[in-house]
Amino acid sequence: MASHSATTASSLTSAAANLGATEANATTTPRAPKRTKLHGRAFYESIGSPKYIVAPMVDQSEFAWRMLTRSFLPADEQHKLLCYTPMFHARLFTEAPKYRDSHFQPIRGPLTADSPRPDSSDYVPFLDGNPEFDRSLFVQFCANDPAYLLSAAKLVAPYCDAVDLNLGCPQGIAKRGQYGSFLQENQELIFELINTLHKELDIPVTAKIRILDTKEATLKYAQNVLRAGASILTVHGRRREQKGHQTGLADWEYIRYLRENLPKETVIFANGNILQHADLEKCLAATGADGVMSAEGNLSDPGLFARPPAVGEEGREYWRSKDGSRGGWRVDAVLRRYLDIIYKYVLEQQPPVRRPLFMPGDDVAWLEEASSTSFETTQANDDSEGPARKKHKSANGSASTTTTTTAASSSSLNTTSNSNNPHLDKKALQTSPNLVSMQPHCFHLLRHFVTHHTDVRDLLARARNGSEIGKYEAILSQVERKVALGLLEYERTGGSSFDVDVLETLYQETEDSKDDPESSAQARRENKRPWWVVQPIIRPLPKEALAKGALQLSKKELKAQAAKKAAGGGGGGDAEATVASNLGSKEKEEKKTASEEALVPVQGQNGGETAVESLETTTNYPKSELVSG
Repeated sequence: MASHSATTASSLTSAAANLGATEANATTTPRAPKRTKLHGRAFYESIGSPKYIVAPMVDQSEFAWRMLTRSFLPADEQHKLLCYTPMFHARLFTEAPKYRDSHFQPIRGPLTADSPRPDSSDYVPFLDGNPEFDRSLFVQFCANDPAYLLSAAKLVAPYCDAVDLNLGCPQGIAKRGQYGSFLQENQELIFELINTLHKELDIPVTAKIRILDTKEATLKYAQNVLRAGASILTVHGRRREQKGHQTGLADWEYIRYLRENLPKETVIFANGNILQHADLEKCLAATGADGVMSAEGNLSDPGLFARPPAVGEEGREYWRSKDGSRGGWRVDAVLRRYLDIIYKYVLEQQPPVRRPLFMPGDDVAWLEEASSTSFETTQANDDSEGPARKKHKSANGSASTTTTTTAASSSSLNTTSNSNNPHLDKKALQTSPNLVSMQPHCFHLLRHFVTHHTDVRDLLARARNGSEIGKYEAILSQVERKVALGLLEYERTGGSSFDVDVLETLYQETEDSKDDPESSAQARRENKRPWWVVQPIIRPLPKEALAKGALQLSKKELKAQAAKKAAGGGGGGDAEATVASNLGSKEKEEKKTASEEALVPVQGQNGGETAVESLETTTNYPKSELVSG
């Protein structure tokens, strides 16, 4: 303990020096008295007792995405949705101004210890934590040094409601850096990290953990976190080893056990297994948690937290099947909302004037016009931005060529013109957290769509940074057209283009595996929607991933399996059992790329499944292996 305290003291000096470099030459901003600091349930009630929470997702829960998620809720309920920022690295946030300003933008210009605060007369809010539309907001950090954590937390404290400590990141980068879930063996350090913020920070501290091997060990872990001063405990119902193709199901029983064995005043958020809106209340009922958090489910469907429209009130954005059994937000509607938020808040200019979203019964003349005029071959773009153009089958079976649209060069889509933001230069656009995240977000939203429409997939591969907004308009134009054609086909066939051709296959898969607890067929059937509807990505369970070749046993496990077989213990099902019982031995999985970890095979056609996975694996965009810790 003494050696660690000495290290902490040294780090405090270093962190203070980094902050002091800007303070020395800055004019001190008058500070109002500290706001009252609440704790535990009193704090939770002060922010409206939120039941639904957007998880902290690395490079993915940035301002624009939070705004998109909130936009699906009624205006008077949007403030009730609690959101977390992406996970930030505490030391980098403290030491590196470029890192800080490219990840968190509560004000215009650099964020320093002397930046205007909400209680000062010269405070002008910008994006993150804006009290008018981005609260409640928790900022999450990963850290292994109390001094750096405190320094980083003090920088963001004026612009958020709480600071969260990430104790759940399971990836190799966290192991090498000794943070996230790889701190769980060092309960003393975890206590010191949380307790430092509890004692020294003006706002509450919270923490997000993963379950351990037993309920009793997990309870002891939770008690340490709460004793250190955490106001809210978020519990991800998976162990550290459950990631990528080894993810499996979250165990809600562990969270229920904590609920029943921790003091009643403890505020608990549950995380894991949320695929659709109905799962939210199921989770709350099963766990007894105060709130439920979603990460990947929210990435696939930002409308997840909103109540589905009543029958007959779907409008143009929501699709419902003819028998009323299935529904979801249309992908063209979600993508349009997303781009409009980018225009309004990030680029600070008016979105293009758009036609109403198509519904069967509308005039279809524009479809023919879009088919002949919306795409224009641009060889220069092909040469500089990606592989040679390829011909793919379009929805009507004819060959189409991947190109850029005329919209890409339109002056109305110029990100630096007609803007009210004087800081919107090319360099700022290239590093904006909201623009950098656009491509991975679109891959999530269009995951099922692009397995059917590979020309759109190739357009998306070329549209990397969102500063190239014209390319995203081109994608939206094609998505709207293809959704319209899909809806027309659904009407023409009386629903059989989806209800029969797709669902009957899933029903048979479910019937064949109904007695297999390690099959994801039931989940796929329950959550399957047409490709023009946003929907979750169903990860195969470890047994299925092994059978498909997506997951391989380590040499150590193969050797153990062979030895058991030689000893007369059989071997046919040993590999599957090994995956289920010994997930932690696959260290090589940590070396996979971000896309390999995040993507899951789904049903496609014309080679769509393989092509999409291959492209997404090699597409270069900033994306951590971690979705949510």
